Amino acid sequence: MRRSVATFPKRTEAELAQGLLASAGIAAWVVADDAGGAFPFAFSGGAQVLVEERDLEAAAKVLAGKTDQT
Repeated sequence: MRRSVATFPKRTEAELAQGLLASAGIAAWVVADDAGGAFPFAFSGGAQVLVEERDLEAAAKVLAGKTDQT
């Protein structure tokens, strides 16, 4: 099951977070009601970044800038 780890005002910000998670080895998906990026505004609550439930804690740490290496 996928769960939301973060919400961003724009798709581009969510995609940056998705890339950061990917670099940490965590698969993530961006979900936004913005017509595929055609309307990059927060019409419906922004863009969510989803991860598998088993990765939720690790993903939250990565996005917060907290890893075992720091």
